[in-house]
Amino acid sequence: MKKRQVVVKRDRSGRSSSTSSSMVRTVRYCECQKNHAANLGGYAVDGCREFMASGEDGTTEALTCAACGCHRNFHRREVETEVVCEYSPPNSYR
Repeated sequence: MKKRQVVVKRDRSGRSSSTSSSMVRTVRYCECQKNHAANLGGYAVDGCREFMASGEDGTTEALTCAACGCHRNFHRREVETEVVCEYSPPNSYR
């Protein structure tokens, strides 16, 4: 979902300028971090390098990895945020 915010500023001369910004977040799930040897007191991961959903978005299968069978929460979450700002100069009155 994209959010867009528009701010209108007025300076003392009555001219207005407009600034708009939008923020885009992309979430990616990377390698699996589930410790499969926790009950033995050790540490062992399965080597799954990236989460691949087992089903379509909106289904319960979408939360299970097709490669290793673990829940999506065991995979390292990587969030990329991009902020875009646009500015238009003040209107000039003659």
